[in-house]
Amino acid sequence: MQTNPGTNHCPMVGDRFPDLAVQTTRGAISLPQDYQGSWFIFFSHPGDFTPVCTTEYVAFQNRSDDFANLNTRLIGLSVDQVQAHLKWLEWIQQNLGVAITFPVVADPLGLVAEALCLIRPGGATRTVRTVFIVDDRGVIRLTLTYPGEVGRNVAEILRAVEALQTADRCQGATPANWPENELIGDRLIVPPAANVAEIGQRYEAAGAGQIECFDWWFCSKPLC
Repeated sequence: MQTNPGTNHCPMVGDRFPDLAVQTTRGAISLPQDYQGSWFIFFSHPGDFTPVCTTEYVAFQNRSDDFANLNTRLIGLSVDQVQAHLKWLEWIQQNLGVAITFPVVADPLGLVAEALCLIRPGGATRTVRTVFIVDDRGVIRLTLTYPGEVGRNVAEILRAVEALQTADRCQGATPANWPENELIGDRLIVPPAANVAEIGQRYEAAGAGQIECFDWWFCSKPLC
């Protein structure tokens, strides 16, 4: 595994996903270069043959077509050797009837986990359970980190990808629980006015029926 040298910076939202050359159950991959033009979900788990993570892999695989429809690919990781990954995925297929088709990164030395700040300080040797949503330009757009006792909600991760892509396409922001917000449904929040002139523009747009406003600072528009 190779990474960019000279930095201990933990990747955050808005950063470019670190350049990583990794070995996976599907062969060698260079991230994010090999995924340019598509979004990807990079998610870590503590180890193979763990019950919660097994349920998560099945859940991700069962929604893989939905992610593909959003031009989004899946990549897993843990600090295990590729042979352990292959045996675990074989067990899942033979015993649960689910063939895992996305690659799983082998990281036995923990170098990828270290580059992504997935190892807790204080002597832990297993990765925390983190999700990176990365866009088609290789930029990290959202991160989620879960404790060991709470399994990931794949439907929420799928919703987050769709919300990010919709916000980009329509130049707006999605409200809470989008697309089923209690106040504005599936409409998008209009970027807030930054000066007096823009406040006037908000009122004009509302008067023309182009947007709907509770007040000048809280306006919404339909999906584009």
